[in-house]
Amino acid sequence: MKPDFDYQKNIMNQMPHEFAIGGTYMPPMLIAALLGFAAALATANLLNRYRLSRYFSYPPVVLMSLIVIYTVFFGTFVIKG
Repeated sequence: MKPDFDYQKNIMNQMPHEFAIGGTYMPPMLIAALLGFAAALATANLLNRYRLSRYFSYPPVVLMSLIVIYTVFFGTFVIKG
């Protein structure tokens, strides 16, 4: 007897395998990295504008850390790829 609902097929249809942007296929991790980079730049600009970056000993490491944190966030919770 075959079940009416195929769990494996339903799960595979919900996960994005690639995104088509302008006729070019891109992996979900690349999109998450681009979003993470943009969010980290915006956060770094806000930190610089309000002069909060002076409390960090080496701000470029903070920027790289923000890129990683935002990329993991977008890849896990927003894109789910």
